[in-house]
Amino acid sequence: MSTQQRNHRDGSVGAIVVAAGLSRRMGSTDKVFLPLLGRTLVGYSLQTLNDSPNVDSIVLVTSPDRMDRARDLVSESTWEKVAAVCTGGVRRQDSVKNGLEQMADVTWVIVHDAARPFVDEGIITRGLQEVRHTGAAVSAVPVKDTIKSANSDGVVTQTLDRTRLWHVQTPQMFAIDVLREAHSRISEDVTDDAFMVERIGGTVRVFAGSYGNFKITTPQDVTLAEGVLKARQAMG
Repeated sequence: MSTQQRNHRDGSVGAIVVAAGLSRRMGSTDKVFLPLLGRTLVGYSLQTLNDSPNVDSIVLVTSPDRMDRARDLVSESTWEKVAAVCTGGVRRQDSVKNGLEQMADVTWVIVHDAARPFVDEGIITRGLQEVRHTGAAVSAVPVKDTIKSANSDGVVTQTLDRTRLWHVQTPQMFAIDVLREAHSRISEDVTDDAFMVERIGGTVRVFAGSYGNFKITTPQDVTLAEGVLKARQAMG
């Protein structure tokens, strides 16, 4: 692989794709294997990461009851970079930790949620450029709406400065030693891996994600995703 193709500092890159959620807001639908115009939901991010010249290996983390299906999906694909499929844990952070245990000897690690099918190479490149500064970087987009804080009675207590607020997404990028240390030291529930790094005193930077890199959470999101894919197909 040429140096022109690689946009991050020297060192190999692994990716953990987290597909072990319970899909509670999707009712009885298993969103990870939900078909979207001929491809499973998880297949979109796996394809993008597999095709990326910046990514060397991939670990897919899924729930125990999906293991056979996940392995079949990988074996029937052309994703030669998927090195392992492993089971997740009770919490998302447990699933990431399991993925780390299966990860090859890499310098940098990308953590991405399978429920975000529209990650693209631009996001991956920007993240791998940014993570080298502090060892932790997250894709994010600026908050568009006015955000207010309210008390338990529903009374507004503060209007926040939205110019300093970000909607955080995945992928999130880390020096693998930083992420492993965070997982070894933090056991309480956290919302994402970056928060774990913050809790151990690490510095996390934000980099430009994409409003199009949205998360599939509800049936309405599926309809939106199908519309995006159809529009892309129509544009060639």
